[in-house]
Amino acid sequence: MASPTRMLSFRPRLADALRGYDRARFMQDFSAGLTVAVVALPLAMAFAIASGLPPEAGLFTAIIAGFLISALGGSKVQIGGPAGAFIVIVYGIVQQYGVANLIIATALSGVLLFLMGVLQLGTLVRFIPVAVVIGFTNGIAVLIALSQVKDFLGLAIEKMPGDFFGMLGALYQHLSTLNPWAAGVSAVSLALVVGWQRWLSAWRHPWAGTLARVPGSIVALVLATAVVALSGMPVETIGSRFGGIPAGLPAFTLPDFSWESARHLLMPTITLALLGSIESLLCARVADGMVGDRHDPNQELMAQGIANFVTPFFGGMPATGTIARTVTNVKSGATSPVAGMVHALALLLVMLAAAPLAASIPLATLAAILMFVAWNMGEWREFTRLKTYRLPYRVTLVSVFLLTVIFDLTVAVEFGIFAACLTFIYRISSLSRAERIDAADMPVLAGHDGQVQVWRLYGALFFGATKLLEAMEDHLPARALVLDLKNVIYVDSTGAEALEHLSHACATRGVRLIVSGLISQPLDIARRTGLYERLRPDLQPDVASAAAAAVA
Repeated sequence: MASPTRMLSFRPRLADALRGYDRARFMQDFSAGLTVAVVALPLAMAFAIASGLPPEAGLFTAIIAGFLISALGGSKVQIGGPAGAFIVIVYGIVQQYGVANLIIATALSGVLLFLMGVLQLGTLVRFIPVAVVIGFTNGIAVLIALSQVKDFLGLAIEKMPGDFFGMLGALYQHLSTLNPWAAGVSAVSLALVVGWQRWLSAWRHPWAGTLARVPGSIVALVLATAVVALSGMPVETIGSRFGGIPAGLPAFTLPDFSWESARHLLMPTITLALLGSIESLLCARVADGMVGDRHDPNQELMAQGIANFVTPFFGGMPATGTIARTVTNVKSGATSPVAGMVHALALLLVMLAAAPLAASIPLATLAAILMFVAWNMGEWREFTRLKTYRLPYRVTLVSVFLLTVIFDLTVAVEFGIFAACLTFIYRISSLSRAERIDAADMPVLAGHDGQVQVWRLYGALFFGATKLLEAMEDHLPARALVLDLKNVIYVDSTGAEALEHLSHACATRGVRLIVSGLISQPLDIARRTGLYERLRPDLQPDVASAAAAAVA
């Protein structure tokens, strides 16, 4: 167990990254930060709107949480901010509990994330099976895309339901309200987002390389905003729905808090914290692979906790590590967390200077951008590769996916982890086995059939494998039973209890129990449970000595 001093250590990666920091590295970070800010601008607003919040909530989150996560985090290049994975969860909380309770749930999830970091639980997040991660990620992607159909087609739906079948029903009932202008803007915007870099790579022009550095989402946002504003198209915009965005950060706001509300928000809080930890640490691992670095998962969780505790009181929403912006940061040449801090400050300057222009941004374009984000989020190829995996993996992935889409992310993750645990227990128990050693392998046993049995055990002797000892207990020899535990790597308390029962059964029937190869963890638990003292008179260093003692 980690010492209290180690558990309370708080050392942001920024402190190490600034050693030997010079002007050249700053210029690289500055350039990367500006590039990431360009990518983050439309995404931050789109994520907030899709979550049932005003667009400035996403911008506030990208600015405040993005700065704190970079300044205090355990990764050198990770970018924090609002993420698509939170859309479904946040929308559900807003619809069921209201914005005030979203603030409380987000702040409480920040406390939980910080405690996870303090207690060194960052590495445990990696134990969540990949089938569960892929299942709920694909499910969230489907729900995000479905939630954007309303604005993509310009349907006149006053309030979108938060559940899968409710969304399908609302879309079907309002298909007659389709706005062809909005659908046209969405289609052109999506084509620009998807094809901008592809078209420029095929266009042999001196400016093609420079233009290709501009993200397709920004090109679509600028062009669609200009066309809609100049032509007067009947398309819903940020201004028509939200009245624009404020030209400044909000003041500190403290919602009414009660323990009764906190009790009802327990599951949403746990869901936000769990999803935030998974997303941030997965993103940090992707960044590590790109830059050849290794992040500190516990420091990252503490930074995520601080960001999620502070941001909601300034009009923000839940934040986590974001893969798309982190990858953009790395590819733009970032060398330290300074790039993430520059990205946040650049977004602040843009919001202060260009807030009035945001009122003309068409929601159809933001819907098209989110459609593209949803497509990139999903690991769709995994569905085509399912036939190459075993049945438990397929069942877990498909079940988590369907439960996420149809029911709830929390239920899906709980089921996925439960199914993965059962699968793991079954597989480990199937790997644990016992082999009978006879006279052909050990000549000293010749002529002692029925009198002496020698068994060699393999694997882990835990609650899923005690049937091996129970079978021996049902068919004890007349004189001596030898157990070779040299190849047993782990014994849990249930396994130790099964050995105790076997020892008692042998003593009752007058059979001598001889154990050999008791080392490492099995030896440790035998000492701690008192089993060692019971077995010590008949302990042998190896199976040959044990067999010789049994027949003597």
